[in-house]
Amino acid sequence: MAKGSQLSQLKSSLSKAGFTGQQNNSGNKRKRTAVSTEKDKDRKAARLEEINRKLNPFDVKVTNLKHETGGRKLKGVSGKPSISKQEGLDSRKQALLKDRESKNRAGGIVDRRFGENDANMTVEERMLERFTREKQRSSKNFAYNLEDEEELTHYGQSLSRLDDFDGAELGLSEDDEDPEGRSGQLDRSVVRNTHFSGFDDEDEGDEEDEDGEPARKKSKAEVMAEVIAKSKGHKMLRQMERDKEDNLRHELDNDFDAIKALLHAPDPASGTNTVRLGYERPRGTAEDQYDANVRELAFEKRAQPKDRTKTEEEVALEEKEALETAERRRMRRMHGDDEESGDDDSGKPRKRKRERGADDLDDDWDDLGAGLGAETMEEDGEELSMGEESEAEASDDSGSDSEEAGDARSDIEEDEPRSTKSAASTNGRSGKRKQDSLPFTFQCPETHDDFLEILEGVDSSDVPTVIQRIRTLYHPSLGLDNKTKLQRFCNVLIDHTLHLGSSSEPSLDLVSSMVPHLSSLVRAFPAASAQHCMQKMNIFYKNLKRGLSGGGLDLESRTFPGIAELSFLRLMGFIWSTSDMNHAVISPARVLMGSYLGLCRVRSVKDLASGLFLCTVLLQYESVSKRFVPEAINFLVNAVVHLAPHSYASIASVPGSAAIPDFDSDLCQSLKINPARISKKEQKTERPRQINITSILSRAGDDADEADKLDLLTVAFSLLGRYADFYKGLDGFIEIFEPISQIITSFEVDIVSLRTQQTALQSALQRLVQFARQSRQPLLLQAHKPIAIPSYIPKFESSSSSYLRRQDPDHERNEASKLRHQYKQEKKGAIRELRKDARFLAGVQQQEIREKDQAYNKRMKRVHGELESDRADEKRDEREKSRDKRRAGRK
Repeated sequence: MAKGSQLSQLKSSLSKAGFTGQQNNSGNKRKRTAVSTEKDKDRKAARLEEINRKLNPFDVKVTNLKHETGGRKLKGVSGKPSISKQEGLDSRKQALLKDRESKNRAGGIVDRRFGENDANMTVEERMLERFTREKQRSSKNFAYNLEDEEELTHYGQSLSRLDDFDGAELGLSEDDEDPEGRSGQLDRSVVRNTHFSGFDDEDEGDEEDEDGEPARKKSKAEVMAEVIAKSKGHKMLRQMERDKEDNLRHELDNDFDAIKALLHAPDPASGTNTVRLGYERPRGTAEDQYDANVRELAFEKRAQPKDRTKTEEEVALEEKEALETAERRRMRRMHGDDEESGDDDSGKPRKRKRERGADDLDDDWDDLGAGLGAETMEEDGEELSMGEESEAEASDDSGSDSEEAGDARSDIEEDEPRSTKSAASTNGRSGKRKQDSLPFTFQCPETHDDFLEILEGVDSSDVPTVIQRIRTLYHPSLGLDNKTKLQRFCNVLIDHTLHLGSSSEPSLDLVSSMVPHLSSLVRAFPAASAQHCMQKMNIFYKNLKRGLSGGGLDLESRTFPGIAELSFLRLMGFIWSTSDMNHAVISPARVLMGSYLGLCRVRSVKDLASGLFLCTVLLQYESVSKRFVPEAINFLVNAVVHLAPHSYASIASVPGSAAIPDFDSDLCQSLKINPARISKKEQKTERPRQINITSILSRAGDDADEADKLDLLTVAFSLLGRYADFYKGLDGFIEIFEPISQIITSFEVDIVSLRTQQTALQSALQRLVQFARQSRQPLLLQAHKPIAIPSYIPKFESSSSSYLRRQDPDHERNEASKLRHQYKQEKKGAIRELRKDARFLAGVQQQEIREKDQAYNKRMKRVHGELESDRADEKRDEREKSRDKRRAGRK
């Protein structure tokens, strides 16, 4: 190809090919046929394509082969990337671009005409193809296509087997005998109706006039008149039938009374109208059931509309108003004010007292004071009952407070003699008078001294009532300062529990009755209550440190807690959650009780009683979480060793690793039970599981008798059994309780009741230890799938040729390998096409954004131009006005 520009190369190529320049038309001119013309066109097109290919050498991409073999045809050696790219763009414009334009659009018309989108078909070819397909579609289900071997039927009978003259009463056969004697002759009616004179109605054909000729055809008016006449006739017949039915119904109604009398008439054989004597209608009949249902519906109570559910604020306000009203009336009664002439607070006029008449017998003046008191109580009975109900409702604020109070009473009932309960009960009238003398309103105490002033002269059984009335009067929803007042009142109640425990006569029943109120207040104000409880426990801890610093064995030093501290710690378990891992109150309380049990030395029976009570409290604390408390187990072992007689000479001979610092000390020698001092009757007495701890801790000095020691040892045995059942799921249960079982077995007890408990505890511990041994399994390695040993041997291939590598002697494996290779190639191709589609759509989107921006810029430029022109006109006008003003000034 000649050198130069692309244009010069194109011109020279076209000239050499003979497409341009002078044509050589000399020589013999032969007439060209159509075949030669077509061949010339193909040759020219191939020549032009070759010229175009040579002008663009980069349009063809050729892959060089390493080993070229003659006669071998390979695919993909040469390609045309530009043409392929253009074809891909065109196909995407036809498919993706149309889909994108029609996206989020509803409706549209799809052209399904044959050949409409085919550019290679002419109009005649399209019409011919459409006509052919329409004919094929119409002839596909043609019912009378006789070319198919199908059997035609008529009413389920084949037409080929059906005789046209069978059953038509034509009698064409001379051999057949006609029952009417017409052999071989057509019926007259057949000839008249079907042969040329038929096709008319039979009625019209049968009608003849007087002359015997067929009647004329009726006109439309005559036909309509006949139809109207027939309709009126039918209507008249229906009316007559309806009247007849009405008359019959009236006759039946008139005769119904006579029929009814006959139905309810008595038996004619009896000869009387009364029911015979002794006749009873059978029970359980349908009539009895119906009567019962009617009576039930008659006496059924109708539903009454109820008041809406009141809010907490409304309930508290009503309770406060009820208490204030009751207090005003109590004050009026106390001062002797006359209320008969006035109205009460509810607005109802009071009943005037009946005046004394002349016929009175003076029998109502015998007990003047009692009568006045009874009359007053009757007048205020409704208000008092309402106040009590409100107190009962308010006392139910906490869901489980009543249950906790019951538990507290049952657990601390050993601290209070039962005689106090019977002494506090009175008769009904004295109770009413006492309740009437109790005020209904109180000031909310700020300190414990204020609360003691309020309780001065108040019976201990009325203290919960006073607390409830204070809570009702100072409900948080009734005032802004009530919340702060109730927080202080909660702290006052906590101080009062300590005051009750530290008094000369501890009243733990009263503490138990205060548990529901304390629980409700603590839940309402947890932060302030927890801080106050922590302050009290800090005081307990300081007292413990002071007692230990003075000497653990000194009888004058206070190390073990007293009744106040024990009741406080027990109360904390009722009003706070004891199952939390970390708690602001319970966690320090648990540490404090552990310090009491682990650091304090046993010196007397009081210490043992206090320690056993702490073990009971710890058992209550861990009833849900079941955490192991070693201090409690160690103290129980110490208590059993100190109280029960044993044969251990030294502490080293005691089984287990329990710490017993006071083993056979001088102070603990007097704690052992001496069977010689116990009577035989006392030895055979069944020992209780609960002891009166207040009586033991309230005694002056250390004058404990043998009965108290027996009770304490019984409680220790019971607690050991409960702890063993409690911790039977621990992994170290055998190591903890097997030495304890040996210690219990070594005791030599001659007391019958105590020996029974010892045997029961020993058998229970041995059984639990045996179960723990059976359930204990040795440690095993973790069960898992064996791990294969890694191999570092290199993988050698028998052949390095890719062709031979694919030729696997196993046919199935070879086919699977080919399928995997094909799948891999198809996947790559699909990913490539998807990326091209995404690139094409991104380009289209960018082009749309670019056109949109250009249109926007063009519009903004036009607007700015208009604004600038308007502004220029305004400035020009302003300059002209200013110039005119200057000229006018000069003149």
